[in-house]
Amino acid sequence: MKLSYHGLVDRLRAQVPEISTADLAERLDAPPILIDIREPQEIRSGVIPGSHPVPRGVLEGAIWQLSPDPTSEIVLICDGGNRTILSATSLQAMGFTNVSSLAGGTTKWRKEGRPLTVPGAATDTDVPMLQLSADEESRYARHLVLEGVGHEGQQRLASAAALIVGIGGLGSPVGLYLAAAGVGRIGLVDPDVVDVTNLQRQVIHDTSRLGTRKVDAAATAIRHRNPGVTVDRHPVALQADNVLDVLGGYDIVIDATDNFPTRYLLNDASLHLRIPVVHGSVYKFEGQASLFRPYAGPCYRCLFPQPPPPEFAPNCAEAGVLGVLPGTIGMIQATEAIKVILDLGETLQGRLLTYDALTAEFETLPIRRDPSCPACSDEDRPPTLVDYDDMCVPAAR
Repeated sequence: MKLSYHGLVDRLRAQVPEISTADLAERLDAPPILIDIREPQEIRSGVIPGSHPVPRGVLEGAIWQLSPDPTSEIVLICDGGNRTILSATSLQAMGFTNVSSLAGGTTKWRKEGRPLTVPGAATDTDVPMLQLSADEESRYARHLVLEGVGHEGQQRLASAAALIVGIGGLGSPVGLYLAAAGVGRIGLVDPDVVDVTNLQRQVIHDTSRLGTRKVDAAATAIRHRNPGVTVDRHPVALQADNVLDVLGGYDIVIDATDNFPTRYLLNDASLHLRIPVVHGSVYKFEGQASLFRPYAGPCYRCLFPQPPPPEFAPNCAEAGVLGVLPGTIGMIQATEAIKVILDLGETLQGRLLTYDALTAEFETLPIRRDPSCPACSDEDRPPTLVDYDDMCVPAAR
């Protein structure tokens, strides 16, 4: 039986203590350490007095400055009390022994008429700054002086976890550029080994690693690029029975796959876990990219409800691909992932970017969320996770 997002939260709730809004209200004069893990745009509506706004994406990196003693009492706050369950289990795994979640979150707090304070500005987040080493100050110098990134943005990058599915033509530049940018944890998913035919486009691999598992070869290249990055290796093919476990714990997924069954499975799993997916694909001389943020915009099935017949969608081995093309699309995917982590600029959510290498033309097409989409039309009922055959229908068992 596959767990939905809410099913996963319900299962983890048993190991996370919860504090009621009434109990917390009685303790505001001398509260425990209160941490609001919502995003900056969410906290503009108000925070519980005395709480420290620390976005979920930087919590693990910032927690030691707020609570150097792992036995200190910590209460995590979000809007409904679900995200805090997931974050609490992460802190428990880090050794924090007295972490609880505010039941009902700020939504219940507000409905009960309890006090909230409004930060003075969008940048008023009180996120503690992590100290960069001298090497990091030099390595990220061009980021640190860049408006929109700076020290706080570099902290966000260092605290983020990105999963790259497919370490081929698209995944290669994504892995290298996310590592160079300082994304703290990068997961790699690919069951294959490096073959000489890969080297025409898969720039993260080289001749010395022929026959090596792609996740191992890519992990070595990433460590050479930035030894401060943690690399998780998943040398598996994604299937319905492992996709939630593999994706769980990451902040963003980069879809760098080359087949429709995995793309549709990724889409469905992301709806369960509410993880944004940066899509990319290439074919001969053309490529495309987009961002699918669960329930905030369209999903992949809103764009492509059904896959094309296999004869109209041959893979790279059958149709060929210009070697530099995946580099162009992969760098766009890496850029989108970094923008999401930094909450910076205008993303490709709700838009499909297409590129024709032969004419050097980009085009952006609008995508709208389909109210009758079989995958994302009902937020409370994400699609059942199944394995798909080449036609993207449930595979026979």
